[in-house]
Amino acid sequence: MVVYSFYIFDRHAECIYKKKWAPRPTSTGSKAQQANGLADGAPQPKALSAEDDAKLVFGTIFSLRNMVRKLGGEDDRFISYRTGQYKLHYYETPTSLKFVMVTDTKTNNLRIVLHQIYISLYVEFVVKNPLSPIEHPGGIGVNCEMFELGVEQFVVCPS
Repeated sequence: MVVYSFYIFDRHAECIYKKKWAPRPTSTGSKAQQANGLADGAPQPKALSAEDDAKLVFGTIFSLRNMVRKLGGEDDRFISYRTGQYKLHYYETPTSLKFVMVTDTKTNNLRIVLHQIYISLYVEFVVKNPLSPIEHPGGIGVNCEMFELGVEQFVVCPS
C-alpha cells in the first residue's frame, strides 16, 4: 500500500491536518500528453500549493458526497473513488470531521483504517488533550506530536 497524502477537515471546511508521504504519480507518455492537449516540449502545469491541494480535495469530496446523497438517499454513504492514478478514501465522523486518505489504486477500502485513526489517535491525543483547542479557527491545525507519530505508524507500519 502506497499512501500519497492524508487530510483532516473540520465541520467548517478548514483543513486542520495534512501530511504528504509520496508524490502522486503523473501521466507520462505521448498518449497522456495528447489527451491532455500537451505537446512534446510544452510546459507542464504548475504543481498546486499545499493549501490549494487541500481545497481541491475538500471540494471533490463535498461534491461527490452531495451527489451520492441526492442520487441514493440519506442512507447511502460516499466511501471512496478511484481514478487511473490514485484512490481517495473518505470517512466522516458524527461530529462532521472528514478524514481523507489518498493512496495507490490497488489499495482496498480504508474506511476501517480511517475510523481507527479517528478513534485511536485523534480522540486519544487531540480531543482528550487539554492543551488542544476545541475549534480550529482560521485553519489553525492539529499540533500534537503524539498524534503525528501515531499517524506515521499507521501509514508506515500497517498491521
